[in-house]
Amino acid sequence: MVKITSFATRDVRFPTSLDKTGSDAMNAAGDYSSAYCIIYTDTHHTGHGMTFTIGRGNEIVCAAISLLTPLVVGKDLDDLTADWGKTWRYLVSDSQLRWIGPEKGVIHLALGAVVNALWDLWAKTLGKPVWRIVAEMSPEEFVRCVDFRYITDAITPEEALALLKEIEGGKQQRIVEAEASKAVPAYTTSAGWLGYSEDKLKRLLKESVEQGYRHFKLKVGGNLEDDKTRLRIAREAIGYDQGNILMVDANQIWSVPEAITWMQELAQFKPWFIEEPTSPDDILGHAAIKKALENTPYGTVGVATGEMCQNRVVFKQLLQAGALTVLQADACRVGGVNEVLAILLLARKFGVPIVPHSGGVGLPEYTQHLSTIDYVVVSGKKSVLEYVDHLHEHFVHPSSVKDGYYVTPMEPGYSVEMKAESMDAFAFPGKKGKSWWQTEEARSIIDGPRVIQTST
Repeated sequence: MVKITSFATRDVRFPTSLDKTGSDAMNAAGDYSSAYCIIYTDTHHTGHGMTFTIGRGNEIVCAAISLLTPLVVGKDLDDLTADWGKTWRYLVSDSQLRWIGPEKGVIHLALGAVVNALWDLWAKTLGKPVWRIVAEMSPEEFVRCVDFRYITDAITPEEALALLKEIEGGKQQRIVEAEASKAVPAYTTSAGWLGYSEDKLKRLLKESVEQGYRHFKLKVGGNLEDDKTRLRIAREAIGYDQGNILMVDANQIWSVPEAITWMQELAQFKPWFIEEPTSPDDILGHAAIKKALENTPYGTVGVATGEMCQNRVVFKQLLQAGALTVLQADACRVGGVNEVLAILLLARKFGVPIVPHSGGVGLPEYTQHLSTIDYVVVSGKKSVLEYVDHLHEHFVHPSSVKDGYYVTPMEPGYSVEMKAESMDAFAFPGKKGKSWWQTEEARSIIDGPRVIQTST
């Protein structure tokens, strides 16, 4: 038996705003950050989970983690994992905390860190990576991991069970492919940040092509003519008819009419989809944009969203409204592994491919497991997964890409255990003499403008 004895939270922030890594039309100067949760036990095993933010507000998520984690302190891990769906429901049922959700916002971000830490702990005690634990579950065990409350009008446990059994016959072969690191093709956004110069864009695109990438994403939405210039540069680098795929991402900058007009102008560059064209909460707006872009003079431009989607209920509605070409669930915003499994089932029911949000510190480490689960267990179809080549050196078991595919994680756990020295070096506000945030260099961020206008 493994008993949970205590927990800790860490506020870790990396100063990516200095070189504009992660910059886009809505978020001009983010500092990639982790609201971090560590679960301790009466054994040598610890569970590590985190939620990705971009700086200020990280301390609020850490505070929420500290409010949720006492729900599992003193519990036996076996009792929590025996009925995962019941445990997840228990963790969202503190009525006073639920009042400031429910199942959304800061409290749900915190839940993602806690739930993912529990999965990491469980996987370590079993000596397996998270994706393999799920791959070895029976369809019945998988379904028991999901809380179906609020989504049975779209998918019932019985329907989910039938969908999983439908493709179970090929699961062992797909596991073999996963073990050979041929389950999850990667795409790159590393060249596409809006704050990068044209020269840097050209250089990074060239490097990405040479590294074997076939899918490339660029940020758009700052200025239409600048977007055209940058997409023209991208197409010169990757071609139109060489099997390379272009995607674009507006990070919610437009109203619905603006999104339609802007993307009709950019359709000439033949992007596969426009990501986050408008408010992430605007279900009917996404549906209208998708319909308007189905028949441009240059072909169809799809619609993708999900990184800011609050929970399985909003995803359900996006799918029911026919608003998505691609579904981009986040590993922690929706409350951790269990809710992501629910969303994978919904996407399978509606025939929409899963491309998890992976553009942030720790997210590729998480999402490599989720995309592997989707291919091996849920959809049986290969999709793609974003790989951002930043900050992996801070993790004990960093994600990596080889020959255009994610290298499937084989170490026990959920892959987000951060090195202790990295947590100390970038702790916020941190200790003088230890944390970068206590240096003079940090003053340019701490004392800098809090609002940076990126467009009109």
